[in-house]
This record gives sequence, structure tokens and C-alpha cells, in this order.
Amino acid sequence: MTDYIRPQPGIMDIALYEGGKAHVAGLSDAVKLSSNENPFGPSDRAKDAYTRAVHKLHRYPNTDHAALREAIGDVHGLDPARIVCGVGSDEIIHMLCQAYAGPRDEVVFTEHGFLMYRISTMAAGATPVSVPERERTTDVDAILAACNTRTRLVFIANPNNPTGTMIGLPEIERLAQALPKQAVLVIDGAYAEYVEGYDGGAQLATDRPNVFMTRTFSKIYGLGGLRIGWGYGPKAIIDVLNRVRGPFNLSTAQLDAAEAAMRDRDHVERSRDENTRLRAWLAAALAERGVPSDTSMANFILARFADATEAEACDTWLQSQGLIVRRVAGYGLPHCLRITIGDEASCRRVAHAIGQFKGQKA
Repeated sequence: MTDYIRPQPGIMDIALYEGGKAHVAGLSDAVKLSSNENPFGPSDRAKDAYTRAVHKLHRYPNTDHAALREAIGDVHGLDPARIVCGVGSDEIIHMLCQAYAGPRDEVVFTEHGFLMYRISTMAAGATPVSVPERERTTDVDAILAACNTRTRLVFIANPNNPTGTMIGLPEIERLAQALPKQAVLVIDGAYAEYVEGYDGGAQLATDRPNVFMTRTFSKIYGLGGLRIGWGYGPKAIIDVLNRVRGPFNLSTAQLDAAEAAMRDRDHVERSRDENTRLRAWLAAALAERGVPSDTSMANFILARFADATEAEACDTWLQSQGLIVRRVAGYGLPHCLRITIGDEASCRRVAHAIGQFKGQKA
């Protein structure tokens, strides 16, 4: 009888998402640099708000997320009515695919883009279309060449994960202007806060009817364990997403902690400044050891090796030294390792260990 109980076509073709490795067998104190987490954790204000939420656990959370949307609007100068909140930006991406893409539709993204674009596209029954990047950087012309009358969504992460590269707002605007009339450009701004003076595409999402922006509390805000994200764009799209969003998709603890984190701008600035300093140091240190990387605008660097064999061997060596980084063969980059920018001690340990690895090979 189980032969008759089958998922929708295409579901079993989805490759399972694998998060960054968190443990090394036999080691209890390994340093995790595989998931682009903020090494300084959440702000004290966010932790206090989360603790106080314990007194309200018997109550359902509000369904409109009004206080959190108001905080986001205050900080970023955005209309709260044009904001939707979700379980990480992953859920916003999933809702966009659910609402706007289906069988016979196509969703476009770049070859090294976030894996959830493909997964959410296939879950909606639509066809994923991967386009080449130029030197691990988003290529607007390649995206436009891939678009047609079936294109419903175009995803770009800016800065991109796992490359760390980004393109300027004029190029993004050129892309938005040239898209087919039925397509929505989604700018994934998960790492936008790490770029000084960059609005993540907010102004474009304010001005244009075909641009939508997603953001997350998982990176610079240090709340990855709580899973909170948000999206901003045309009111018509927000209205659609709220019709497919679960009414209680965020708990009271999530909402309270995220609101406090959003309003603690000092913590964000300190985290960004330290990340900028240590990212530059680590990139230079690895380059001196014969491991290049593109200029990263995020909280990680993509270290490039001669080939997949060397990258895998280096990863194995780092694990033996109690350092966990991320292999990115699943992103089409088998010769690379993505290394989160940790605190200063972690960055120095990584540089020293990779220097040892390269020295052993010489």
C-alpha cells in the first residue's frame, strides 16, 4: 500500500541541505568556523529580552509581529506595513517560491548561490535555473540571458554566500529594470550589515514594484539559534506573503529578542568593525601562505586551493587541529574552503594551522 503514498513530483530529487559541521570526533573543544556565526554572540539586550519572555510562554504570540516590524522600520527608515517576518530568511525565500512559482515556471539564481534557492524552487514544483558567475561574482548579463516568459523569480545574494563577493547597486538596478515584466528580483541581504553604508537593496525595494529584499537576524545579530528573518518590498507582495505565512510562525521569545537586537546598534557596529579588521588580517595572512581569496564583504572568506584534493586534505588537517571550516563542493567550489571570521584567537589559529599544512606539503 505504501507504493501509492507518494510525494509530489520532484520532491525526492531535492538534495538534502547540510549545515556546517559542528563537531569533530574525539574533540570536545573544537572551534566552529563553518556556519558564519557571530563569534561575539547576541547583544546583552537581546539575551535579557529572551530571558524575560519565559514569563509569557503560556500565551500565544501576536500574529502581526507589529512591535518587531516597528523596530525594523525605525532603525532602517522603512514602512513597517511593507515588512514581513519569518523563521529565518529561509522561510521568506520559501514563501516567495510557494506564492509566485509553480509547475512550468522558472526561478533563476547564480551558480554559487545559496542552496535554499534551488531547494525552495523545487519544493514549489518550479524549475531551477542556475547561471554562471564571472570570477565567482554575480554576472547581470548572464542572469538576463537566462530570463524568459517563464521566469517568475530571480534570486541574488549580495554579498553572496559562499563567495563573499558583491556587485554595486547600479548593476542591481540595471538588472531590475531589464527583467521580464512578470519576474520579481529578490535581493538576499543576509550579510548586508557587514558592508558599511549599504542598505541591502532597501531603496530599490521601496521604489520598484518588482524588487524584494530579505534579511536575517542569524548573522551579525548573533541569533542563528532562534531563526528569525524578515523581508521588505512592495505592499502587494507583502499582502501575498501574509496569506501563506503561518499566523504563529514566530514565538514570543523570538519576537522579543529580535526587537531588542535590532535596537542595539552599538552591538552591531562593534561586530561589524571587528569583523572588518579580522577579515582583512586573515585574508592577508592566508595569502602570505599561498592561499588566495577574493575580496570578501561578508563575515567569512572563501579560501582557494590548487584543487579539490588539496582543499579536502587541508580541511582534514584543520579538523585534527580542532578547527571546523566548511567544504563547499555542494556550491560548485570543490577546491575551496569557506572560513568564518571568528574572534582574534580563532583567526590566528586558522592562519597558523594552514601555514603548517602548506609547510608540510612544501
